[in-house]
Amino acid sequence: MSDLQNRPLAGPNPNEKHPMDGIVQVGFLKPLVNQPNVEIGDYTYYDDPAGPEHFYERCVRYHFEHMGDRLVIGRFCAIASGVQFIMNGANHRMDGLSTYPFAIFGKGWEDPDHDWAKGSRGDTVIGNDVWIGTDAVILPGVTIGDGAIIGSKAVVASDVPAYGIAVGNPARTLRQRFDEKTVERLLAAAWWNWPAERITANLDAIRGADVAMLERASA
Repeated sequence: MSDLQNRPLAGPNPNEKHPMDGIVQVGFLKPLVNQPNVEIGDYTYYDDPAGPEHFYERCVRYHFEHMGDRLVIGRFCAIASGVQFIMNGANHRMDGLSTYPFAIFGKGWEDPDHDWAKGSRGDTVIGNDVWIGTDAVILPGVTIGDGAIIGSKAVVASDVPAYGIAVGNPARTLRQRFDEKTVERLLAAAWWNWPAERITANLDAIRGADVAMLERASA
């Protein structure tokens, strides 16, 4: 039998922190990140020579619990080193004459009526099977659709559609990876929600370029 025929039926363990033998710079994030208001799906990984266990401290910025915003990342995402998720705590209010955040320092500068969440842009949501390139910056409240690609050093300030390719500063959707009908079919198949055994048994369809083959596998 070939190695392909002998591959395990369940694939890697999604709860294993370092799923690649001997490569500690790659880690599945779900077992590595245990923070309020953060949800990360199975098999999503972060690749960083400094260690994926530092993802939250290095990559999720200004995420304060009192703001109430969530970072939600789907399954099977690939996140390169240096990516920054800027959360709503980074924003300063602009409805007064000064943008300076006096209230955070206290000692007579408190503001008991201060609404910390005012002006919040909401949750940051990353879909499934999203590839985010090195040093990309995701700004607060952005939604990135399933299957999208974010280019290296892109600054994403607005939503990216499913299977879009976004590059630049500010990031713009350069093009769609597939035509609209194909995207609809891919989203309907939603292979990332299949059980691990089914994914492993149908890797040829998932890695291939034949949507009909994927649809047959999902039937």
